[in-house]
Amino acid sequence: MSSIDRSQSVGGTRTYEVRTYGCQMNVHDSERLSGLLEDAGYVRVPEDADEADVVVFNTCAVRENADNKLYGNLGHLAPKKASRPGMQIAVGGCLAQKDRDTIVKRAPWVDVVFGTHNIGKLPVLLERARVQDEAQVEIAESLEAFPSTLPTRRESAYAAWVSISVGCNNTCTFCIVPALRGKEKDRRPGDILAEIEALVAEGVSEITLLGQNVNAYGSDIGDREAFSKLLRACGKIDGLERVRFTSPHPRDFTDDVIAAMAETPNVMPQLHMPLQSGSDPVLKAMRRSYRQERFLGIIEKVRAAIPHAAISTDIIVGFPGETEEDFEQTLHVVREARFAQAFTFQYSKRPGTPAAEMDGQIPKKVVQERYERLVALQEEISWEENKKQVGRTLELMVAEGEGRKDDTTHRLSGRAPDNRLVHFTKPDQEVRPGDVVTVEITYAAPHHLLAEGAVLDVRRTRAGDAWEKRNAAEQAKPAGVMLGLPKVGAPEPLPAVASGCGRD
Repeated sequence: MSSIDRSQSVGGTRTYEVRTYGCQMNVHDSERLSGLLEDAGYVRVPEDADEADVVVFNTCAVRENADNKLYGNLGHLAPKKASRPGMQIAVGGCLAQKDRDTIVKRAPWVDVVFGTHNIGKLPVLLERARVQDEAQVEIAESLEAFPSTLPTRRESAYAAWVSISVGCNNTCTFCIVPALRGKEKDRRPGDILAEIEALVAEGVSEITLLGQNVNAYGSDIGDREAFSKLLRACGKIDGLERVRFTSPHPRDFTDDVIAAMAETPNVMPQLHMPLQSGSDPVLKAMRRSYRQERFLGIIEKVRAAIPHAAISTDIIVGFPGETEEDFEQTLHVVREARFAQAFTFQYSKRPGTPAAEMDGQIPKKVVQERYERLVALQEEISWEENKKQVGRTLELMVAEGEGRKDDTTHRLSGRAPDNRLVHFTKPDQEVRPGDVVTVEITYAAPHHLLAEGAVLDVRRTRAGDAWEKRNAAEQAKPAGVMLGLPKVGAPEPLPAVASGCGRD
């Protein structure tokens, strides 16, 4: 291991790649990991390179088969590592926090294992593993330093994640993440606002506030209205055009937050509110501290205060003990709430969670049939809700990498204020990611909108300038690789694992 093969290095500098799985918190952590490695002198691997000198897996423990996926990927790398002395593999994130020594026992070619609380140690651990020629396993039991203090390589010049808290105080029976991320720890409001102001000074015009349970912010600092105050403070930052947040918990969603959303112009009319189930008995078994009536009451208040709000959700199908009547209650809530989008999941056991040991595990065939019915209903509602957008004039923030067919259709893509994805006709004048265009919606599909007419207006922005400057600088460097889903351009509505803790 001490003899380093630099065949894949760039100009004598070691290359790295970060592979990310799971929630937005992991994606943001991976930006920190990339920043740490670049601060230590590594460069991101060129796209045409066979493999990086250092491959980092930032893992998720939410899915039942998360470990199988990790060890499968590690297995694919084993022969490459054997043929390239000096190559290193590191495993971090929630699965590393959970499995610890198991990882190097099952995959002894792994060099470093680190947890969710000590990501800042990665460069040191890599160097120690290289010098000592043995695996380094270091798992902290509590947060050593808030990740915001670490260097960051952001994936977007115009949109950024800003973490306001880490950890979660909930005890949902299906979720293991609080045990791996720890109790909630809140950042000081002044530190959060200082980071946002610094980002805006660099050209960022959209930020997304992140937390495992984002609207519980304040519980650690003794202020129940801290989150609504933070939203209002964001509204006073000059140059900050769009503010989003994810993921809130219905238990903590109070009237002062709704008022702050409605009364702060740069807080976008978008809300992701995890339902999980529409059945009160199932919600009780999940240890969710709200019931159907409370959830629908929140939706009603949000719609009254913000008529054009797009509301999305998470739903689990087939939780242990779920009856057909319970499932029908979920369908009822979906019909009443009319979500713009729903991230639907078939329940799968998470080892170490109470739900994994519950009686009444639902047969796979039953879960699949219910899941298909739910998806069909939500697809119908999503399409109907999107059709209501036809004829509206919207301002879009131009996005990078959102439209997979843009090159062939001669379109560009952007996000509306409510975060709906819109593909629009490419105007004659130059439009950059981060710029803002005004379009009229002409067509709706279940998951996107089209603006097929001419662009009504183009507004060049400081965010577009920042993208252009960064893009020019990147042209002079080796091409990079993306961190994986979700992209961090204009942050997507939500990835498949939608909530801050995977199942908020």
